[in-house]
Amino acid sequence: MVVFAVPAEVAVILLDIEGTTTPITYVKDTLFPYIKENVKEYLRTHWEEEECQQDISLLRKQAEEDSNLDGVVPIPLETGNGEDEVEQVIQAVVDNVLWQMSLDRKTTALKQLQGHMWRAAYATGRMKGEFFQDVVPAIRKWREAGMKVYIYSSGSVEAQKLLFGYSTEGDILELFDGHFDTKIGHKVESESYRRIASSIGCSTNNVLFLTDVTREANAAEEADMHVAVVLRPGNAGLTDDEKSYYSLITSFNELFLPSST
Repeated sequence: MVVFAVPAEVAVILLDIEGTTTPITYVKDTLFPYIKENVKEYLRTHWEEEECQQDISLLRKQAEEDSNLDGVVPIPLETGNGEDEVEQVIQAVVDNVLWQMSLDRKTTALKQLQGHMWRAAYATGRMKGEFFQDVVPAIRKWREAGMKVYIYSSGSVEAQKLLFGYSTEGDILELFDGHFDTKIGHKVESESYRRIASSIGCSTNNVLFLTDVTREANAAEEADMHVAVVLRPGNAGLTDDEKSYYSLITSFNELFLPSST
């Protein structure tokens, strides 16, 4: 088994979700298909609610910002002309959401609607968060050793809390000291990692970031964070250069904490 010795100055472990704590297949085969299959029904059911209207307003604003992109679907304003018009607006929202998802967009507007839809699904038991077997026991061990543990994912903070709050392991939110999403910055930008460290109240070199995406690892490293790239079943392969450059782990059990001695 490969062992990654966590540097002595590390006091915080920052975790990605997809491909790191949670199988990519769960995201691709459960979470995203749920949105595609249920977005129209969700909008019809919740149309009159303020939260839903706020989600639509945010998507409309995003569509305006995207107006120069190929395939963008504008979302018209409602003028109060009856049910037919409502259906037209709903269809525009659906088409916009599907277009964004087809491009794997990470916009706050899209993530917010997805998070609200997943909340309803988790709360009714239609889905439960899934993790690799080593994840929860390892995090418990890290916390017992005095480490702080945070999440940084492109999914909204709300979606993160749902995943960990309604999981196959039960409600494990207590294991985390906090959550970050792209509101703090994109995951491939080094400044995002500086902001996270500042928000936590530590230096970037006090943080170890675990991710399966080398572009994220590179951004964190540029900010002077420690980094290990996680190899999991179903994750994208690495180049030979990436394999030789980055510290690699296949399980959280391969992290050796300085306090373990």
